[in-house]
Amino acid sequence: MMTDMFTIIRKEFKELIFQRGRFRGGLVGVLIFVFAFGILMPLQMGRDWVETPINLLFFAWLPYLLVSGVVADTIAGERERHTLETLLASRLSDRAILFGKIGSAVAYGWGLTLVNVLISVVTVNVAYPEEGLLLFPSETSLAIFIVSLLVALFGASLGVIISLRASTVRQAQQTMGILMFVVLVPVMLLPLLPQEWSLWFLEWAMNADLYTIIIAVVAALLILDASLLGYAMSRFKRARLIMD
Repeated sequence: MMTDMFTIIRKEFKELIFQRGRFRGGLVGVLIFVFAFGILMPLQMGRDWVETPINLLFFAWLPYLLVSGVVADTIAGERERHTLETLLASRLSDRAILFGKIGSAVAYGWGLTLVNVLISVVTVNVAYPEEGLLLFPSETSLAIFIVSLLVALFGASLGVIISLRASTVRQAQQTMGILMFVVLVPVMLLPLLPQEWSLWFLEWAMNADLYTIIIAVVAALLILDASLLGYAMSRFKRARLIMD
């Protein structure tokens, strides 16, 4: 099954770059992300970029944003292009197709996130050479590596489920956008809170046991990812898709 899964991953990346035109169309967006999180913010924050734990939020949010831009096309796009029937008629198993599509979205979102992390570290060290070698603490680096992977898997699994149920790519994209907005609402409302509430939250965040919170987040994401993958496997049935 692994060989078949990687066949689907290669197919998805080929379509992403050469056929759907999303790579070229989304290149500007990717460059904006790289500039914002890989260059501009590290330049502004300097040493704090690698020392302030709150930056974990940026690298936890980024993979979902990247994945949501491509995963809506996985099934709904095949249905719109009338290629889904051909794919389902192939010798590839249902799980190979499903995991290949999820895997390609994860590789895209997670890979670009890690590239962005590396660029940000290079930016800080080039801009502030007098500070010595500036790196994320090993625990923070591990947290970024694991949490960004799990968030990318969450976005990919959720996106495939939505794409399975959506009749068009636009509908799937709109649903993913609404969900992303819901997730961002608490962050957007934070600056609107009374000053004493904001100060309390910031003080709590700085004094909280960061790694206990990270472990809890990782555990929650593992449960969510396993649940979504299980649901996607139960929904991705060849006969049902052909009938739809």
